[in-house]
Amino acid sequence: MKPILFTNVHLIDPQSGLDQPGKLLVKNDKIAGIDLPETEGQPSDCDVIDGKGSILCPGLVDMRVTVGEPGFEYRETIATAAEAASAGGITTMAILPNSNPAIDNPALVTLLKAKGEITKSVSILPYGALTVGCEGKELAEIGLLQEAGAIGFTDGDKALADTRLMMQTMAYASGFDGLIIQHPEDPSLAKNSSATQGELATRLGLPSVPTAAEAIMIARDLRLAEQTNCRLHFGHISTAEGLNLIRQAKSKGLNISCDTAPVYFDLNEEAIGDFRTYAKLSPPLRSEADRLAICQGLADGTIDAIASDHLPRDVDDKRLPFAEAAPGGTGLVTLLSVTLIQVKNGNLPLAKAISLLSNNPAKILRQPIGTLARGNVADLCLFDPDQTWQVEAGKLPGRAQNTPFDNRVLPGVVLGTWKMGRCIYKRETL
Repeated sequence: MKPILFTNVHLIDPQSGLDQPGKLLVKNDKIAGIDLPETEGQPSDCDVIDGKGSILCPGLVDMRVTVGEPGFEYRETIATAAEAASAGGITTMAILPNSNPAIDNPALVTLLKAKGEITKSVSILPYGALTVGCEGKELAEIGLLQEAGAIGFTDGDKALADTRLMMQTMAYASGFDGLIIQHPEDPSLAKNSSATQGELATRLGLPSVPTAAEAIMIARDLRLAEQTNCRLHFGHISTAEGLNLIRQAKSKGLNISCDTAPVYFDLNEEAIGDFRTYAKLSPPLRSEADRLAICQGLADGTIDAIASDHLPRDVDDKRLPFAEAAPGGTGLVTLLSVTLIQVKNGNLPLAKAISLLSNNPAKILRQPIGTLARGNVADLCLFDPDQTWQVEAGKLPGRAQNTPFDNRVLPGVVLGTWKMGRCIYKRETL
């Protein structure tokens, strides 16, 4: 593989604080140098890529992705998800375990990692199931799952409701520094719900869930984490009340973190419109006040990472009455662009936005990625933050097309993505 020299690029490396124009050299699969003088260290036979002032940053690390494999390949496979990820600048995906069968044994962890390697375009970091079959009844062999390469433990889009079992699980995981990821929503309050409790749900006649369902689960698990000293992460935070509880717990020094998804800081419940099933999500879209609170949580650092919360659904899953349609939306190819709206409106500096999408999730998952440091693997994303593109369901890369951002014009065009120094996506304009 020939060396690659990126010139006329704006380098952003959240780990080192680098945020300036420069150059970057890739040899084999590693970053070999940054901001080299014109003649020093430049191989004579290298490929030169003129970025024309675009941003070059670490490949994005998406820490919350559902794929259809195994069991629901008609919705999405690892190969089709990898196609969508590379078009979105993502080079690493953490995969939730609620497949069929669930990822509750070490052999399946090994299989998922291998399938990622086969694509040669994305690293797969599997989560192990927290309970057998993700059914919330019996603790899975999480110690063995971690030995096989599981990066954390969760039941995916199901909250572990049994408080005693959760306490036992946290105590066990803390013994080997395992990471527990919780879907923060009280299942008894959320059962059969389609929207957030309030005027809109009442007017549309939809079964609803109070926002307190999120806060109740967060409050319980924060108390358990304090008691067990367990590493705890909350996925897709969506309410002001839940966020305030996390903010208070962090001020006490608890070993916790959280992420949110672009839908919760860009959309509110009004996106449901006239029973638009592409906007049916889990947790459901919230009020404008909650959306603004999530934006504030990004700005003040309470929220540690942004994840796509990619949840592929088949057309038949969505072509149903709203209350019967399956929740979920695609998010891989729109992850960067929707986040850049927060940059455009002045809520986030660009470097901080990139950190929330790369270095921060890498640190939470304890992976040596998400950086432009010399000697690190050359996982890279080149994008133009000023170009725009239109989201068109049915024409997106990958198999899943159920996007809540359909027909939106978004900022930020990914020009190219490199995995271990190999170009895995290149836009024609580059």
